[in-house]
Amino acid sequence: MIEVRAAGPDDAAELVRLRGVLLTRTGGRAPAPGEWQRLAAQTLRERLAGPDTDATMAAYVVDAPDRPGALVACAVGTIESRLGGPENPSGRVGYLFNVATDPGHRRRGYARACVAELLSWYRRRDVRKIDLSATAEAEPLYRSLGFTRRSEPAMRLTSGRSDSGRSTAG
Repeated sequence: MIEVRAAGPDDAAELVRLRGVLLTRTGGRAPAPGEWQRLAAQTLRERLAGPDTDATMAAYVVDAPDRPGALVACAVGTIESRLGGPENPSGRVGYLFNVATDPGHRRRGYARACVAELLSWYRRRDVRKIDLSATAEAEPLYRSLGFTRRSEPAMRLTSGRSDSGRSTAG
């Protein structure tokens, strides 16, 4: 049986490391070290420190059996409050992300176990809509858990400053 536990503030550095593993896999190369790591760790320490009943972010992890303090897999999720509507009266929407497994520990069910715990966390909070972005490789896992492709097109605006200080848009 896979032992999954809720992550806490002390897991922030390992969660950021696993984010780097995920970004390497999806981007084709390792992301450059930078301010993003410090800010991500700070966000995790702050948002995983609160009482579980009020939390709008959760992470579930599997510890490395041979490396104390290290993680082999994780899944992170947030809850956002929007205006309710006929299909989602509460307006609460989940976003599942940062599902990552160390390369040497893949194909053992760790990611599935972490996502399953996160889905239970959403159910306990009556979050009925949960979104995610899936790679082609991960899509079968999410489909097996009940996720389907959305019909509406997604759009995004990115603006602000990059780490280099240059203004960005688009």
